[in-house]
Amino acid sequence: MRYWYDTEFLEDGRTIELISIGIVAEDGREYYAVNSDMPVDRITKDNWLLNNVWPHLPLRGYKSGLEYIGGGEHAVRTQQAGTLDTTSTLVKPKWVIANEVREFLLAVATPDVQPELWADYGAYDHVALAQLWGPMIRLPKGLPMFTRDFQQIWRDRGAPDLPDQTDGQHDALADARHLKVSFEYLISHHDPGSLHPV
Repeated sequence: MRYWYDTEFLEDGRTIELISIGIVAEDGREYYAVNSDMPVDRITKDNWLLNNVWPHLPLRGYKSGLEYIGGGEHAVRTQQAGTLDTTSTLVKPKWVIANEVREFLLAVATPDVQPELWADYGAYDHVALAQLWGPMIRLPKGLPMFTRDFQQIWRDRGAPDLPDQTDGQHDALADARHLKVSFEYLISHHDPGSLHPV
């Protein structure tokens, strides 16, 4: 069973802190969660995360837009970060996310049907995923110790044009959905027989 996933995270060269995770299963199931244990103060001080990831999370009091000054002659982008909406059912402690992700990925696993993980530029995604359970030796039995990278099969097929992602970039679930669409498009149009069936 293939699973396409994406994580949004804060990384500083030493640690990777999970912000959110989105997973789409080959059978149509989906999972999305936001980490209530994330270091919000550090995330909202990171301009890239504040502008690209933060707006996709469940928030209270977030505002973004243009403010016209000087009699309406000049527009200035304004943003009020707001706060993480911890009352949202999507916002959960990391230990809850770990349990739910394990159950989601192993829900249909059998000796003949094992989870196959896919991500786009997936090195950091795999670390963020694996760290849900602590050190790698604590990875739940049945979960792969690696993630397959979409970039490799895309480049192996000549880096053809793929469907555009029209919205939700840097929203973990929207990115996972788009990865599945891109994967299926690539396989159906460019050498479909070269990947083993799962």
